[in-house]
Amino acid sequence: MKIWSILIVFLHLGIALQAKDYHVEDYGAVADGSTRDTPAVQAAIDACTAAGGGRVVIPGGKTVVIGTIYLKDHVTLYLENGSILKGSPDIADYATDTHKNMYKNEPHMDRCLIFAKNAYSFAIEGHGTIDGNGHTRFFNGKTGRPMMMRFINCRNIHLKDVNLINPAAWTSAWLYCDDIVVEGIRIYSRSNHNGDGLDFDGCTDVRVSNSSFDTSDDSICLQASRPDKPCKNVVVTNCTFTSKWAGLRIGLLSRGNFESVTVSNCTFRDIQDSGLKIQMNEGGEMKNMVFSNLVMKNVPRPVFMTFAQQRACVDAPKEMYPMKAMHSFIFDKIIADNRELDKNSAFFITGMPEHPIENISISNVLFTVSGGGTKEEADQQDLPEYTLDVLDGWWPEFRLVGTLPAYGLYLRHVDGVKIDNFEVITVDTDQRPPVVLEDVENAFLGTVLANYSLIKPKKIVKR
Repeated sequence: MKIWSILIVFLHLGIALQAKDYHVEDYGAVADGSTRDTPAVQAAIDACTAAGGGRVVIPGGKTVVIGTIYLKDHVTLYLENGSILKGSPDIADYATDTHKNMYKNEPHMDRCLIFAKNAYSFAIEGHGTIDGNGHTRFFNGKTGRPMMMRFINCRNIHLKDVNLINPAAWTSAWLYCDDIVVEGIRIYSRSNHNGDGLDFDGCTDVRVSNSSFDTSDDSICLQASRPDKPCKNVVVTNCTFTSKWAGLRIGLLSRGNFESVTVSNCTFRDIQDSGLKIQMNEGGEMKNMVFSNLVMKNVPRPVFMTFAQQRACVDAPKEMYPMKAMHSFIFDKIIADNRELDKNSAFFITGMPEHPIENISISNVLFTVSGGGTKEEADQQDLPEYTLDVLDGWWPEFRLVGTLPAYGLYLRHVDGVKIDNFEVITVDTDQRPPVVLEDVENAFLGTVLANYSLIKPKKIVKR
């Protein structure tokens, strides 16, 4: 009798556990790779949240095609191994009530495939694939290019193990969300333009780990489009980055503050623009960040920092905000191998006259470059500043300044910097100096090596 009672308990337990899974096929999904299964998937989500939570299951070995769906409280969208949740190729299947892209001049990216607003405790997990199907034959600037995911004012979010491929625009936009865990994902976003990976806008308590990125734009972005929504308490670790633009970008959308960011144990390779691209320009304050144990190959600017003025947010007033502050950064234990690139390869950090970037530490760097700089480039003066007339309505990009007068490290408008154990090696002869400090105050120069020779502090070029 006792054994029978135990069996009954386990039977009921099994039924209860089974009831927590909501299979989309049970709600009418055809899962044949062509039928629009949006109503079925949404019905499973709605039933799951109404019952208090559980898993909405996308079946392994099948392809479920959808337009916009809405994630809700306590729902885990679970993609079984071998499953594909695929975006419709028709822009008409994407809803128009999914908020908007926060960058100016880009309303064609307002729509999205997966949306959540004011939702608590939801997840996307499993070893399946979300395919945005965002190819240029379906989506362009005229038709609109939906993002894959957008979450706004949500808390306690998990994104784990899934493959995210082929978004028509950004892979994800997280707006004003708290308590985010991203782990073990793979993003491949090369099917269209502006294919950012993870964009965290005004988010707090963000942890990204053990993930890989191959993107047609910035792989991870930290942003702050609202003055009252800071981006803070962010950890990125154990990730690999390949990108057409930047590996990690912090700023541009920068009306709010940024603070308490760490990036560690990551590799960057074959990146067109910059490894770490850190830019403050919309009136917020940026501070207290550590970047350590990083390996880069074919990354033209391992570190590119700017402090300027520019309007980036769609909601920003036309008048420019006053420049506030950008300070307290540590860069430590970085290997960057750019021997296969051209001479436009350097650490480049620049504030503005009367508005320096403050308190920077650069240490334990091994940097290999191709060389090839000329005496004329070494002697050039008055490089363009990132003033409004130079920016001409767009971003502070490297191309606006051009070839630098140093082949290793060029700092301009900086107050308080420590440089120690910085070693740069040139493959071919370069007639520029390894380090140039222009309008730099309170500089401590420790060990600086160029081609295995010690450069004494008095030999560092200062302007």
